[in-house]
Amino acid sequence: MLKIRLKRFGRKKLPSYRIIVIDSRKKRDGKALEEVGFYNPITNQTKLNMIKIKRRLNEGAQFSRTVKNIVRRANIK
Repeated sequence: MLKIRLKRFGRKKLPSYRIIVIDSRKKRDGKALEEVGFYNPITNQTKLNMIKIKRRLNEGAQFSRTVKNIVRRANIK
């Protein structure tokens, strides 16, 4: 099953995350099938490619709980 979830990168104590599409059995920082966005929790900066996200959702991918909340917040603004 495909999941849309976060992949951590950045320095120690200064995390940033890429929003990626990956097989649910792979490890958190494993090789992604596709990168569909970016999230920085420190500055609350979010960048999403909604076209790619919607395409992957139509193919059967599912959000992780955190990414679902990020997308929901981004669409309200």
